[in-house]
Amino acid sequence: MYAQYDGLIFDMDGTLLDTEPTHRKAWDDVLGRYGLRFDFEAMVALNGSPTWRIAQAVIELNQASLDPHMLAREKTDAVKAMLLDTVQPLPLIEVVKTWHGRRPMSVGTGSESAIAEALLSHLGLRHYFSAVVAADHVAHHKPAPDTFLLCAERMGVAPAKCVVFEDADFGIQAALAAGMAAVDVRLL
Repeated sequence: MYAQYDGLIFDMDGTLLDTEPTHRKAWDDVLGRYGLRFDFEAMVALNGSPTWRIAQAVIELNQASLDPHMLAREKTDAVKAMLLDTVQPLPLIEVVKTWHGRRPMSVGTGSESAIAEALLSHLGLRHYFSAVVAADHVAHHKPAPDTFLLCAERMGVAPAKCVVFEDADFGIQAALAAGMAAVDVRLL
């Protein structure tokens, strides 16, 4: 089904790995410390965004005077403390295993590189990917195409010959903006 593409790019959170419950709990814990609230549906709409951008939205909603980068670091630390014990691969990992060695593959994620690398290594999945491009590797995040363009560059594949697997609207927009095909895994 994907033989027409020379490179496969996968989002991580919610696409390859079931990290959403852990991220949600980490946000609940961190926001609870400050008495901040945030609507779950609004947070889902920001899926694919870097953590500091979500923190900034929470701060604006609550009219709080906190540093979004500090709040994002606290949330990232909370996630790191929980993730290795809780996260499991999602069924799409079978596509990765099927195409391993047949096409170059990479991960393009809105997570920080330390988290992405730790999770993929812990689950024994890192060796499948020639590159992992994370939020701290690009200046412009999804829905900008930068993450996926850097994945294509690191794989040595023209963007037009790549397919991106995504579970978030921002990610689908980023793939299309990069001139790549997109598979919305929510529809699989």
